[in-house]
Amino acid sequence: MKVLKILLVVFLILAGLGYGLYYFGTNVASDKIMEVVSAELESSGELDAIKELVANDSELQQFIEEGAMIDSSNLPFQSKEEAIRAIVKKLGVSELQNIASEVQAGTMSTEELMSIAESNLTEKEIQALKVIAYKELVQ
Repeated sequence: MKVLKILLVVFLILAGLGYGLYYFGTNVASDKIMEVVSAELESSGELDAIKELVANDSELQQFIEEGAMIDSSNLPFQSKEEAIRAIVKKLGVSELQNIASEVQAGTMSTEELMSIAESNLTEKEIQALKVIAYKELVQ
């Protein structure tokens, strides 16, 4: 009976450590991705190119401008950091890297990207992304 108690305690400790590593690991990974992407966009001048791309694409502009009309008080996340954490948890780092490389190479269309978003994210999460994108592009 004593051995069973020890095994149960060890199992609970290992389960707690596993959950902690998963939780903090995804937070660390999302923070790292945020830092890298932000630094890369700012240093390469791609942020201005993205703003220009949005300004020239009426469908994309309409999608993002919907964010201005959404009440953000009941959305699952409010900041881009929280959004990245949620997306990393839903898609995973390797899937995000794959999507980023396809978008940069021009082999993924906007429709394909929206399909991936709609299949992996809830409607509230997509609305939250619209609000965040609108706030980022208006600044």
